[in-house]
Amino acid sequence: MKNTTPEQQALISQLEKIAEGLSLTFSPFCEVVLHDLRDPKHAILAIHNNLSGRSTGHPATELGLARIADPAFPQIIANYPNQFKDGRQVKSTSIGIKDSTGRYVAALCMNIDLTLFRGLQGMLDHFGSFSGDRPNESLELGGSDSIRAKIDSFAARLSTTPRALKTADRRILLQELKDSGLLEIRKAMETVASHLGVSRATVYSDTK
Repeated sequence: MKNTTPEQQALISQLEKIAEGLSLTFSPFCEVVLHDLRDPKHAILAIHNNLSGRSTGHPATELGLARIADPAFPQIIANYPNQFKDGRQVKSTSIGIKDSTGRYVAALCMNIDLTLFRGLQGMLDHFGSFSGDRPNESLELGGSDSIRAKIDSFAARLSTTPRALKTADRRILLQELKDSGLLEIRKAMETVASHLGVSRATVYSDTK
């Protein structure tokens, strides 16, 4: 059972409200997680706009454990590259919270899913182009990156994002991926499902 003081509990209670407020402000593309570092084995106290698939009661991350072990560990680590387990790229910021004794008792973390922004960038690039006949080339991409780039380009042509594609659009996309040979890449179906935010069963169904 974790030790606590009235001061620590007051800090945690205020942080719960801060986390909720941040999540409402930056919904839906920013996951906000409150970690209780007094209980590292069950550190996640609250998770808003859940993008990582974690849940309350999950253990502390490496940063949380580092703060527990070393009060001199940096209090703010901002805008560092990260990644969700399904391969989506993330920009993260982690803020450690200390009590009056200088001990880390909590951490407030924000994880921004860059998929949406890359989709928006794709739409802007498409809107600003001078020719609809611009060829698609992937000179340096390989494997899963090629598949994701193809999906982003397809969604941009429809002025939408990969995860907002309708069933009919997904089927056209899958046919294009098949015609280009990208579905022959190892774990192609898993990559497509992850990037579209659907199940592998749905992807297999859309290819029929």
